[in-house]
Amino acid sequence: MNQKPTYNMKNLINIKSILSLFLYAAGAILLVSSCSENNTRDSKAEAREDNVRKLAANDTTASVIEDDNDYNFLVKAAEMQMEMISLGQLAQQKGTSSNVKELGKMMEEEHTKSLNEINTLAQSKSVSLPTSETEDSRDAHKDLNDQNGNDFEKDYCKRMVDRHEDAIDLYENAVEGSEDPQVRAYASEKLPTLRTHLKNAEDSKERSDNNKS
Repeated sequence: MNQKPTYNMKNLINIKSILSLFLYAAGAILLVSSCSENNTRDSKAEAREDNVRKLAANDTTASVIEDDNDYNFLVKAAEMQMEMISLGQLAQQKGTSSNVKELGKMMEEEHTKSLNEINTLAQSKSVSLPTSETEDSRDAHKDLNDQNGNDFEKDYCKRMVDRHEDAIDLYENAVEGSEDPQVRAYASEKLPTLRTHLKNAEDSKERSDNNKS
């Protein structure tokens, strides 16, 4: 049985010569396709292509994170920050209660700070990160934007609870399994804040769920 090959940031370095030729040939294709997609290019895919180019151009760059778990942590963490910021802004616009508006404001401010920290950490490792939300985050924004009143508030708070539970799992895994000491230190430092955010989201969700208006 043929086994499908697995590609990660490490073995991408080992195929430098192939990638160099491929990326040169693919550049024109990507340029044409991106122009025709009206800015719907996947930002995550673009970041990974940029990282592949860096590895293909210089496989001796020690600052590039070679462990796929660390790379994926940085990418997923950045995606989460961007979603929290975007939905936090939406909560401030569409929220009808002070607690949801305040939750949205706090999410926007604190996750903007976290996003800046993630970007700084990634830059120190010569790692490119997505610069826009994922399709899932955009869909969540659209679904929430289509709702109003307490229906919006209940679904927003539920999303915040769910996403912060996901974030805590992600950061805990980084603390336990990362091979990079700076990634471990960053994840460990941010976990208490994420747990506080989760508690705030749970409190807001309870209040929204009990609101019969």
